[in-house]
Amino acid sequence: MADERGASSSSAALLPKSSQSENAALSSVWKSFGNILIAIVGAGVLGLPYTFMKTGWLAGILILGTVAGLTYYCMLLLLWTKRKLENDGYVKIKSYGDVAFTVSGPTGKLMVDCMIVLSQAGFCVSYLIFIGNSLSSVLSGPEREPIRNPNPYLVFPSGNGNALREYKLAGIAAKTVFIWAVFPFQVGLNAIRALTHLAPLSIFADGVEILGMGAVMVDDFVTYWNRKTPNLEAFTKLGMVPYGIGVAIYCYEGMGMVVPLEVVADKKHRFGGILALALFLSTLVYGCFGVLGYMAFGAETREIVTLNLGKNLITDLVQLALCLNLFFTFPLMMNPVHEVVESRFNGAQYSFLLRSLCVLVTTIVAVFVPNFADFLSLVGSSVCCALGFVLPASFHLIACRKEGPWLHVIADVLIICVGALFAVMGTLLSAKNIFFSSAPQH
Repeated sequence: MADERGASSSSAALLPKSSQSENAALSSVWKSFGNILIAIVGAGVLGLPYTFMKTGWLAGILILGTVAGLTYYCMLLLLWTKRKLENDGYVKIKSYGDVAFTVSGPTGKLMVDCMIVLSQAGFCVSYLIFIGNSLSSVLSGPEREPIRNPNPYLVFPSGNGNALREYKLAGIAAKTVFIWAVFPFQVGLNAIRALTHLAPLSIFADGVEILGMGAVMVDDFVTYWNRKTPNLEAFTKLGMVPYGIGVAIYCYEGMGMVVPLEVVADKKHRFGGILALALFLSTLVYGCFGVLGYMAFGAETREIVTLNLGKNLITDLVQLALCLNLFFTFPLMMNPVHEVVESRFNGAQYSFLLRSLCVLVTTIVAVFVPNFADFLSLVGSSVCCALGFVLPASFHLIACRKEGPWLHVIADVLIICVGALFAVMGTLLSAKNIFFSSAPQH
C-alpha cells in the first residue's frame, strides 16, 4: 500500500483537489438516485429473457439476486476504503483510480484506469451499435434493399445468434449512417463537465426506459396469456450457471461510477441507502423483465428480446424509446473515461478536445467492429469481474485489515478468490466462444 504520508504529496499531481475547494455543484438525493439508476441499468436488460431461457427462470432470478447483493457489498467496500483513506489524511479521492493509486501506487492506478476505459468505453460502443441497428430496423422502408449481416451484434454472446438485418442508404449501411448521425450530439453532451448537470438527462432517460420496458413486458404478458407457452424450465444445465453469472455482472455495470457519484452527492450519509434502493429496484425490474420474456416465447426467445416482438408500430416505438435511453446514458458512462484521459494527458484539467477524441474513437470502433459482442464478452468476463469484485475486496483488505474484524477479512479473501476464479473461467469460455464457436446460421 502506498500509505507513507509522503506518498500523498507525490499523488497530488494525479489526484484531483477536494470538491469543496472547487465549490462544485452537488447532486440532490433524487439526482443521485437518477444517476445511480441509469449507471446500473443499460442494454444488458434486453438479453435477460434469453439468459433465463438458458439457465431456467428460477435459476436466473437466484443468480440476479446473488450478483446484486455482492455488487452492492463490493460498492460499499469501495466507498468504505475511500472514506478510510480520507480519514487517514490522504488527498481528497474522487475516482476509482484514485483509490487504487492511494492503496497500491501508480501501477494499481494504471491497471484500474485501463480496466475502466475498456469497460466503460465498451459499454458505450455497445450502445452505439444497438442504436444503429435499431434505427436501421425501425426506419427502413420496403424500397430499401435488405442485407443479412453474417456477424450481427448481439447484446450478449451466443454461438448460434440470429442475424439482424441492415439496410443501405445511398450505398452505405444504414447502421453506419445512424451511428455517425449520433456523433455530433454526443460530442455536445460529453462536453458537459459536472455529473450533477447530467442528472436531468439521467432522470428523463430513466423514464423513457421504464416506458419502453413496460411496453415490452405488457406485450410479453399478452403473448403468454394467448399462447400459454409450455415447458418453462426453472433450472436447466449446471453448465449454464457461469453464463448466467456473466450476464448478471454485465447488467450491473456501474462500479466505475460509484465513487464519482458519491463525491458529488449532497447527502453523503444517505448515499448507501440510495444505492441500495436503486439496486433493489433495478433487480426487481430485471427479474420481471426476464421472466415475462421467457414466459412469452419459451424456447423461441431471441438474444435481443425485441426481435421476438415482430415489426409493427408498437415495437418500433419501444426500440426508439430504448435508443433514446442509451443515447442519454452514453455521456454518463463515458465520464470515467474522460476523467482518466484528462488525468493522464491534461493534468486533470477539462479538455473539450480530448473528450471529443474519446467520443470519436468510440464511434469508429462501433462502426468498424460490427461483431463486437465476442470482444465485449471477453472484456466483460475478465475486466468487469475484476473491477466489480476482485479489486474492491483487495483494496479494502489492504487498507482496513489492521482495524477491521476478522469476519470482514475472511469475506474479502473469499470474494477475491471466487471473483478471480470466475474471471479466469469467464475469460476462457469467452475466448473459446470467439475462436471455436460454430459459424452463425444464415
